[in-house]
Amino acid sequence: MRETNKDKTRLLHIIEAIDNINEFKTGITFENFVENKVLKYAIFYNVAIIGEAAYKLTKEFIESHNDVPWRSIINMRHVIVHGYYQIDSDILWDTINNDLVELKSAVERYLQEL
Repeated sequence: MRETNKDKTRLLHIIEAIDNINEFKTGITFENFVENKVLKYAIFYNVAIIGEAAYKLTKEFIESHNDVPWRSIINMRHVIVHGYYQIDSDILWDTINNDLVELKSAVERYLQEL
């Protein structure tokens, strides 16, 4: 039960970070994203939160919900936090505009299961 509560909390953190990113990028072009340091770092931070929350999910949860590429999500967090100088803006822009929709949908489904 306790581990399920931890997983639920982490999933809620993922949803909140996705919602933050969606709010921040509303009406923003790729050029705005690249040029606006505050916006860029706000998005980096929330992507890192998603990765950290995924990293903190229990092994059992990750194994039983393997339709999400958890390892890739966690690895992106590692790049942002430890390899910040290697961040490819094109990849991050593509991720926040394409992959987060599917991730949010999956996480919302998982929350209904818990």
